[in-house]
Amino acid sequence: MKLLYSSTSPYSAKVRMAARYLDIPLEAVTVDTSAQPPILIDNNPLGKIPTLLRDDAPAVFDSRAIMQYLNQVSEGKLYPKKGEKRIQAEGLEALCDGITDSLLAIVYEKRTRPESHQYQPAIDKQWAKVVRGLDVLDADLPKPGKALHGGHFALAALLGYLMLRFPGQWEDGRAALAGWPSKFAKRFEPFAELRPQA
Repeated sequence: MKLLYSSTSPYSAKVRMAARYLDIPLEAVTVDTSAQPPILIDNNPLGKIPTLLRDDAPAVFDSRAIMQYLNQVSEGKLYPKKGEKRIQAEGLEALCDGITDSLLAIVYEKRTRPESHQYQPAIDKQWAKVVRGLDVLDADLPKPGKALHGGHFALAALLGYLMLRFPGQWEDGRAALAGWPSKFAKRFEPFAELRPQA
């Protein structure tokens, strides 16, 4: 299988970390989404990453759909099987992905518009979502225990993206959250290699 990805993409990082944890081999293929290469557009009409190319089967896209596919391939090793624990793991993933959505909206606003045309109220609205989400996470952080799940990898990808794009802007007052990546890296050594990076 091939995974179309970018090294800076937090959603790609989440999927790559989960696949490595499950020992599912993926050939990582870097793509530039702005160039709309045929290998991406022909397999994902939205032109987004990550996109998973499977042998003799349709592509799977959207990171959460890919995570569910990895869970299926691994016979249920990526998410808890019991009801409430499964809900908590998927809820954590949804929260982390939602915060990441807001961070990307800020990055794109600043990257694609000249400074004089950036809409600060929209940026402030997205940052307020980030702040609320990070405060919730800091108050009730999941422990990277014996078994990791999809929520752990979503959190690792989110924090890796904050470290890449927003250093020094989120750590104050959130000591537990700021310290989580180092604890996670002790449990999952490939974090440093696979987290979002330029």
